Amino acid sequence: VLMKVEVDWKGGKAFEAIADSGHKVMMDASTAVGGENRGSRPMELLLMGLGGCSSIDVTMMLQKSRQDVSDCKAVIEAERADAIPAVFTSIHVHFIVTGKGLSEKHVARAVQLSAEKYCSASIMLAKAVEITHDYEIIEI
Repeated sequence: VLMKVEVDWKGGKAFEAIADSGHKVMMDASTAVGGENRGSRPMELLLMGLGGCSSIDVTMMLQKSRQDVSDCKAVIEAERADAIPAVFTSIHVHFIVTGKGLSEKHVARAVQLSAEKYCSASIMLAKAVEITHDYEIIEI
């Protein structure tokens, strides 16, 4: 399956990405290197993609297992190398899953399956950086 994204320079250090789906994302460098803070940093977008991909997996699996999930938040923290290239050296994904009568077994399994089998972003990034996952359940 071919995916295509176009990245169009918008002046300075800013670029607009346009995906096949038609959605657009603005990117810019930090002001420390001459950017104007007109958009997310590209490395932030990698983490956002990881969070979105894994959260879609977790919520879909919980819904399929008839869990009464009302909210799912992924809080992602990543360490970066001090040298150039400033690659990620570790990433931690913490899920906060809210719902009624949620089974811890189902939540744990959904997080594990996303990390190990379904989340393309997580599995791809894990080839280059250590990614850890955990979760908490909030009962409503």
